[in-house]
Amino acid sequence: MTKSVSPQEALIYVMVTMSAADRTMTDNELLRIGGIVQNLPAFREFDTERLVTVAEDCGALLNEDDSLDKVLDLVAESLPPKFYDTAYALAVDVAAADLDVEQEELRLLQLLRDRFDLDPLVCAAIERGARARFRTL
Repeated sequence: MTKSVSPQEALIYVMVTMSAADRTMTDNELLRIGGIVQNLPAFREFDTERLVTVAEDCGALLNEDDSLDKVLDLVAESLPPKFYDTAYALAVDVAAADLDVEQEELRLLQLLRDRFDLDPLVCAAIERGARARFRTL
């Protein structure tokens, strides 16, 4: 792979890919991505004015042949391993933003778990935390 991205861009690629997984990028998902980028310490050094450009770059990559494998390879190469669980947590939050997780989103979460070789208990804890945060009355 000749393209490279920063760790922050890789995290954005994960979120954009999750948002696009069901072929519909909703306002709730896009607002969630924006809020995450503005508020999480991992993005402290990221210029938030670049968010749209980075998301568009990811979208262009997703339109290529073997796009999902390319994005996952790029993310895995660009992120330090200690951020693999962070990437998974961000993907879960974007998937949960609509309060309805589609089958395609569940499949992408499985691909992320496998690609990052994440501990199933860690993933279960991340997913349980999202359920608690996104629960409605």
